[in-house]
Amino acid sequence: MNIVRNLTIVVMCIGLVSIIVGSVYIAQSVEKSNWMKNAMRQEKVVVGLTEDQVKRGDVVDTPEKAQAAADIIRGHRRAIAPTYQDLLGGGKYDPTNPKHLNYAQALNMENYLYFAVLGFGVTTEIMGTGVFMIIVGIALCGAGFAIYQLSRSVS
Repeated sequence: MNIVRNLTIVVMCIGLVSIIVGSVYIAQSVEKSNWMKNAMRQEKVVVGLTEDQVKRGDVVDTPEKAQAAADIIRGHRRAIAPTYQDLLGGGKYDPTNPKHLNYAQALNMENYLYFAVLGFGVTTEIMGTGVFMIIVGIALCGAGFAIYQLSRSVS
């Protein structure tokens, strides 16, 4: 019966570690998501928002708004030139050319917003992983405790 007792202790320890690591995942996810929202609020991007939203002080600070704004900017950028190669026309990038400069600035802003969408997606995934780890940890602790109780009643 000593082996059953040791096994239940190991299972319960693994469950406890899973709960702790899951909690850390959730805390880190929330922290990074809040950091991204605050960073985006500082930029005060309002592309794609209605006049009422802008008057209320609303800015692009969620994945949905960032996706919509990036899609709008992509449309504007493609109106300048369908592709980067088309923009250059076989030549080199010229930062003194307003068309080239506008295209580059639009591309930069578009990428910034798409990276924000990706970042929010990653934090959501990590949060989900943390929740799953906590559930598994609780299940392992419960199973370990149940096995321990059964082993005591058998002996």
